[in-house]
Amino acid sequence: MTPSRRFFASLLLATGLATAVTPTLADSGSTVPALKISYALAEPASDQIQAEAQVDLWARIRSGFRLTESDPALTRVHEEWFSKHPAYLERGIERSRLYLYFIAEEVEKRGMPMEIALLPMIESAYNPLALSPMKASGIWQFIPATGKVYGLKQNAWYDGRRDVITATRAALDYLQKLHGMFGDWELALAAYNCGEGCVARAQSRQQGKTVGYARLKLPTETRHYVPKLIAMRNIVLDPKRFGFNLEDMANEPYFMQVTLSQPMAANQAARLADMNLDEFLSLNPGFQHRVIYTDTHNVLLLPTERVETFQFNLHRQGVDQLSLRPYLAHRGESASKIASQFGVTLGWLKEHNPVKLFKGKVAQAQSLLVPAVAATAGKRKIQSVSKDKRPSMRTHTVRRGDTLDRVAKLYKVRIADIRRWNESVEPLQPGAILAIPFSG
Repeated sequence: MTPSRRFFASLLLATGLATAVTPTLADSGSTVPALKISYALAEPASDQIQAEAQVDLWARIRSGFRLTESDPALTRVHEEWFSKHPAYLERGIERSRLYLYFIAEEVEKRGMPMEIALLPMIESAYNPLALSPMKASGIWQFIPATGKVYGLKQNAWYDGRRDVITATRAALDYLQKLHGMFGDWELALAAYNCGEGCVARAQSRQQGKTVGYARLKLPTETRHYVPKLIAMRNIVLDPKRFGFNLEDMANEPYFMQVTLSQPMAANQAARLADMNLDEFLSLNPGFQHRVIYTDTHNVLLLPTERVETFQFNLHRQGVDQLSLRPYLAHRGESASKIASQFGVTLGWLKEHNPVKLFKGKVAQAQSLLVPAVAATAGKRKIQSVSKDKRPSMRTHTVRRGDTLDRVAKLYKVRIADIRRWNESVEPLQPGAILAIPFSG
């Protein structure tokens, strides 16, 4: 384990409208010559391969491939399609850089075949805002009903199907359940595509005979589903053979979680982290109205190298100055007057709230989010971290049993210094990251 992976091992990690999936190939009746290509899978890794897997995420992913190629003919069809559409693959790989470490980490932790980490390429090309005609959403393409079964909250403020952390864990939970039902990863993947009832009915038509995925009579899309994934797997195994240049990807977390004590507008959070708003939203796609807010907790994702900047700017500007608070709007209340009361425009109010209006008035009583402190002329601008003004920082990962007093003594700083540089520091939670200034 590299020092960076060891350092982040205890963190809670996870690294944006039409569905971007390859077209389903219908049966043409023609045969596709099956090229004689063999890929060595699940063999003991050499010292060189193990060393590469420590630093390159793609090498780590390759070392975990386990699935067999049960339908070579269809696999060749999809390899050819990917080779003829390099832009599709390149876009998906570029998006995956934000999420792939977290996904691979979760797959490996559960002992699942690493091919599953590539499944979002088949489902959505790693686009968290992908939406299918059947209302399936997110990189794992959950339909609303299945999403709710697996704990993915969906309301006017937040859609857990688009949240990379929660949706990934839900998808892997679902796949593990399907594997438990069918005892086979290919059948589990088929059921993920068409439903467990679909696969169970296909099996029942075999009159007690044991038939594998490739010989089951499944819907056309489902029969192509696993070969498409295997084709993607084969490209990752040997990209140059298919004309691709797969650049190395760092085998380390792309992002970290930050918990806020109060809701905050996404553009404010992006400015605090010195990030482009689109880049920020690509890490936080579950929020429906560009507001970091859910009814249970306010958690955002930031690139690991931006967390300290965010923390510094947040405390420099003041949490209360940047936070949002709920306002109970009554039916018939003028939306323009509400906006004016809190120093924002009507457009801002509608962009940051699922507000329902009728002739400019609130259609029904509802809670709206408004600035905790009304905007005023001459309001202080957020200042970026300046090396000559901020103290040098280090980080501490909270362990079970840690207290502020113990951490302060460990680093020879005051408890007040820890509180100053860390939002909502108490109570300490194992796995949380504290910014610790160097004393003196």
